[in-house]
Amino acid sequence: MRNRWRKRWRERCATREERGPSGLSLLPWLLMGMGSLSHLVSGEAANPWLGVAGLLAFNTLYIAIVFRAFDRSRRETTATWALLGALAAVTFALAIGYGREWLLLFPLLGLAFGSVARGGRRLRLLTFPLVAAVGFVTFWRDGWDSVGIVYGTFISTMVTAAILALNETVGELRATREELARSAVEKERLRFSRDLHDLLGHTLSVIVVKSEAARRLAPRDLDAALGQVADIESVGRQALTEIREAVTGYREGSLGTELDRARDALSSADVEPVVRRSGPPLEPAAEALLGWVVREAATNVVRHAGATRCEIVVASGPERVRLTVTDDGRAPTTGTGTPGSGLRGLRERLSAAGGTLAAGPSPNGGFRLTAELPAAELPAPGDPDTAAGPDTAAGTA
Repeated sequence: MRNRWRKRWRERCATREERGPSGLSLLPWLLMGMGSLSHLVSGEAANPWLGVAGLLAFNTLYIAIVFRAFDRSRRETTATWALLGALAAVTFALAIGYGREWLLLFPLLGLAFGSVARGGRRLRLLTFPLVAAVGFVTFWRDGWDSVGIVYGTFISTMVTAAILALNETVGELRATREELARSAVEKERLRFSRDLHDLLGHTLSVIVVKSEAARRLAPRDLDAALGQVADIESVGRQALTEIREAVTGYREGSLGTELDRARDALSSADVEPVVRRSGPPLEPAAEALLGWVVREAATNVVRHAGATRCEIVVASGPERVRLTVTDDGRAPTTGTGTPGSGLRGLRERLSAAGGTLAAGPSPNGGFRLTAELPAAELPAPGDPDTAAGPDTAAGTA
């Protein structure tokens, strides 16, 4: 039972901390007006009923203003500033008419003013005229003994404005932090779904192709069919490893490995693979990104293109590297005729790294996919163990 009450108390405290202060936090300061009430009750004040009406009007306006000050939608409205002007008029009228304890209403006016004008140019422009007017009235009514009233009015205005502005900034920072956390979760979810699409799309396509090959070979060449089954087992095990790496966020592909897999998958689908590489070795990050492109492009050729030949060309220079995948089949599309989610995911990956992706019909027929990346300005992969070095060359299969 005790632990339950402690938990509820902590939850309430956390909720109050998130909400921040409210108008209730400024109400206890109304006790400063007890001196004015005592002056009325003692019978020393002239026209006491007028003083009672003025004190009632002051308290009503003060409460209305401080509650509106903590509602952002109402704080900056004309009505709030009109109420603040009325409070200032009542305060100066009571202070001029009665003096003495009634001068303590000026710091309360400063609290109300600071709660509405929280920083900015308006606070600077209005605070000093207000304090100067308060100083003139207090010195006229009470002489140098009231210098503390002037100082208190200035401090109550500036400190209230500073504290509430700081609290508002902290609230905005907390909201920004929560928004960034939500954005990070969304980005991680997008990364995982994109990686899973690319990994499983390619792997399942290879498994399907090799299964069909094993089915065709089984009646006439059992050893070749068993070889295809062994390849299926190997591909499945590799897929499990890659999915685990994708879940943890540490997967970085190797372009050379992906080229070998693409060559094998295309050959199993009766598509002639032609792979060429030229230029200096690539950075690991560029290798990883281009590996994703090769994987997706080969998967699309196997699944959708109906091609008989696929050419993959990697040309790297000192500043840019270009990967081109060309086939003689059909364009990879969804049922609506638009590029699939795989191509959209690739475009997002490359765009984030300063690269580009173009996909469309080839001038000589078929389909062409072209990816370009900066050669040496990409961030290094997060896990060096998963970034393999570049291949030296790949000949025609």
